[in-house]
Amino acid sequence: MGTRMTCAAAVPAPAALFFAALLSLWPHPCHAQEALENEVVANLAGGRVIVDVSRDLISFAVIDHPVETNSHPPRVLSLDATHVGVLFGAAEWQVSAEPRPVRLDHNFERITKQDPRYLSYPDDAEPDLESIGIGFLERLRPLVSQLHNKLNLGAEEPIFEVVIIGYAQNYGPEVWQVEYRIEQEELGTRGKDYWQTHILRPRFTQLYPPEGKKSPRTLVETSYPVDLEGTELNALILRDDPRIGRLRAADPRFAKVLADIDKGQAQKAADADSTDLLRAMVPLIAGDARFVLGTVGEEQGFEWVVAPDEPIETAVPDKNQPPEAPSLRRKPKPQ
Repeated sequence: MGTRMTCAAAVPAPAALFFAALLSLWPHPCHAQEALENEVVANLAGGRVIVDVSRDLISFAVIDHPVETNSHPPRVLSLDATHVGVLFGAAEWQVSAEPRPVRLDHNFERITKQDPRYLSYPDDAEPDLESIGIGFLERLRPLVSQLHNKLNLGAEEPIFEVVIIGYAQNYGPEVWQVEYRIEQEELGTRGKDYWQTHILRPRFTQLYPPEGKKSPRTLVETSYPVDLEGTELNALILRDDPRIGRLRAADPRFAKVLADIDKGQAQKAADADSTDLLRAMVPLIAGDARFVLGTVGEEQGFEWVVAPDEPIETAVPDKNQPPEAPSLRRKPKPQ
């Protein structure tokens, strides 16, 4: 991604996109004469998610990589008994009329699929995931509609993203990336630039399980922004980084888990050993950055291993969601 220009100076990529987007969201001095009464400010969260699916447990870590000064870390939301969501991008909004910021991880409620305003996602997500996606969509819609300056976001660059991690009934472990993009239309009124902003329906991408019977099962890693600088854990393991080698030699449990990952069979590793190894490896790429680590089990649900500084939020249950809904998830391949 090339360098973008603000009104004052060039900002090196990859921070350029988010700094430019923030300037578009904030009525800063360069745009002061164009700032509108109902303009809002979005606080952008950036970072990396690492997921390790073992025999009967999912271990995950979230590393904070700020994309702007004083940005909040990615927040984790308990979506239901067996799913959590990690929120990236514009997950916190400051509305001029509200004394406190609007946080998308607070008071989250699903929107039932039976809502007549929505058609289903026949090729992407099944109903329970769709209800989560539409729940965030409805929270974003009134906020995004108040953006009237031009945003320097590409057509494929999401303004908000949720990584969903957990277990689906009669399906197994799963990881989904849910991305929210915008479109803008220039209206131009009274000689001033005026943009109408719309939030688009979310795009669902299944990150786990991988397609294909012989597809390797290793760590799942994703970041926001997509070109976030830094090395992935999979890369360290693949090249047997000396730090990984020391962990391998220090504990036979770690050596066994790493051997399973090397063979693309991470799902066969012992649960507690996989969690302990992830806890030991995350600081290798996190450095001084804040991180959290948790687990999700099909029976025991969500638990913290390394907890954040603030308590986790819990979504409001969707009473209208049928317990048995037809599945559109990719069928897991036998190993």
